[in-house]
Amino acid sequence: MKIILILLLTAAVFVLHAQENESGEYKKRVLENTEIDILFNYYEQDGENAAVTGGIGTEELTDISPTLIVAIPLNDDDVLTINANISAYTSASSSNINPFDGAQPADPFVASSGASKSDTWVNLIGSYSHSSDDRNRIWTSNVSVAAEYDYFSLGLGGSHTWLFNEKNTELSLNANIYFDSWSLIYPVELRPQGNDEPDEDDYMLDDEDDFYGNAFGTLVPGYDPSFTEHPDKGRNSYSIGLGFSQILSSKLIGYLSADFILQDGLLSTPYHRVYFSDKEDYFFQNFHLADDVERLPDSRFKIALGGRLNYFVNHRVSLRTYYRFYTDDWGIASHTASIEVPVKITDKFTLYPSYRYYMQTAADYFAPYNQHLSSSEFYTSDYDLSEFSANNFGFGISYTDVFTKTKLGKFGLKSIDFKYNKYDRDTKFSASMFSFGVKFIID
Repeated sequence: MKIILILLLTAAVFVLHAQENESGEYKKRVLENTEIDILFNYYEQDGENAAVTGGIGTEELTDISPTLIVAIPLNDDDVLTINANISAYTSASSSNINPFDGAQPADPFVASSGASKSDTWVNLIGSYSHSSDDRNRIWTSNVSVAAEYDYFSLGLGGSHTWLFNEKNTELSLNANIYFDSWSLIYPVELRPQGNDEPDEDDYMLDDEDDFYGNAFGTLVPGYDPSFTEHPDKGRNSYSIGLGFSQILSSKLIGYLSADFILQDGLLSTPYHRVYFSDKEDYFFQNFHLADDVERLPDSRFKIALGGRLNYFVNHRVSLRTYYRFYTDDWGIASHTASIEVPVKITDKFTLYPSYRYYMQTAADYFAPYNQHLSSSEFYTSDYDLSEFSANNFGFGISYTDVFTKTKLGKFGLKSIDFKYNKYDRDTKFSASMFSFGVKFIID
């Protein structure tokens, strides 16, 4: 029933009802010219609670992510947008899926030099929007595809927006469905027994496919985890969102949102290790061999309720505030509050200082390194599901020229944006992100 309900809602927002312009009056195009956005993000993080190594170990990661967005006006009413994104990352924690394929003794706080240390994620989104003649109705539909080495996702979605009260009031409905599948990659010591009899040098130097994990019982007497593979490789996500915005005065705009998300299937990450406090510990080199992998329920329901208030102090300064409450049936509840203060220093340059505070409770199934019990049905040591609070400080600068006076051939420069964010958790985790974007209009 839940699948049928989501499909019906999605079909409803996909319906496009193009209205004829019977008046014959001039109708302004939704998008006058083709616009091209070129974005570039650099992200780096570090921490001491990697889920791949059971809640301890390095979380060092760097990611470079270029994005190209092209919006093409098809006619007066319709716009086609293509969004292509590539994310190339190097992860110290992911490298420790097999920590024994490097040239030095395995250690959770040292990155392995094996193949799993880096990967590339590719995402492509195509969206189509149609606006009614009076511009009071907007229909959109989108298709997305994402893939990396062990993961593939297909998404479908759509939305419908209504504008009322001379466009002072806006109501929107959106729905999305994602079908994801995993290639189940487990920690090397838990993989099925191979035919070869390993020795210590093999594990340090050979490719991870040459020998298989249960053979660690040969190298570490007594090590014999009762591990079973996940029965499912797929995960589906269904979401419905509602939005309402209102111009409250000449200086104040309010916005309310509600999002409902249902996930089912494999919601655990198959290479996240877990250690039990009531089981004997076994080590090879400097590495704690896994007792099991993360086990989580096969369904999760999420609710997020949010609100924004934007206040225009004067022609130079604005205040943008945001609050969101989130809860799910895994026991997590969170609060997010943020403020941004755009300051227009000239007619073309704007500064964007910002701050965001976040706090959440722990999932019912979380425990730190080596503190789970083997009798539990579900368990994880992923600190993204732990209790924590975080602070995010940001600063940006934007250049905007609505008349695109600067030309590069047929390309008119409309805007340039740069932003820096510094993120810190109270769990010894920190991250930084640099973002750069430039927008061109093709005459």
